[in-house]
Amino acid sequence: MVCAQNDTKTSQNSISTANSIAQDSITRKPINPLSPAKAAFYSAVLPGLGQAYNKKYWKIPLVYGALGTGIYFYLDNTKEFKRYRDAYKRRLAGFNDDEFYGVNPNGTPLSAPRISDDGLIRAQRQFRRNKELSLLITIGIYALNIIDANVDAHLLQFNVDDNLALKPHFNFNEFDATTNLGLTLDFKF
Repeated sequence: MVCAQNDTKTSQNSISTANSIAQDSITRKPINPLSPAKAAFYSAVLPGLGQAYNKKYWKIPLVYGALGTGIYFYLDNTKEFKRYRDAYKRRLAGFNDDEFYGVNPNGTPLSAPRISDDGLIRAQRQFRRNKELSLLITIGIYALNIIDANVDAHLLQFNVDDNLALKPHFNFNEFDATTNLGLTLDFKF
């Protein structure tokens, strides 16, 4: 009787071991639904941190390069706007010694300015417009950084395996010497 019980326990252990092996080979990584929100939050706090959280380190220099370029153009247009504004204010105050007025070879101011008052006003409008446009583009790049981190975290959780594949194919048809291009969709059950 003891032997019969041991044989039953042994067969149950072998069945449960076989089930656990089959289940272990099928299991997938659990999906963390908060991962995309965390990546977006990290990217909002410090641009590029969401990309580092997603382990897409190659995107970090792109984020900082794009943001740096936008900030550079914003600061440069602000500086140029202030130059033309200050020159225009000096002309309104009655001075003719600004950098855009011009001087003779002997150092005396010209009788007529190189850039007129209307030219200074047009330059101010242009640099103000460029400054505002640079700011909007920089804000857009910052938002794109956050969106990229969020979408990338979502796509990291996407199931990519051999059961579903979309592959391009290129075949040379030897019968009529033409090429055939196309896409192949493989779906395995």
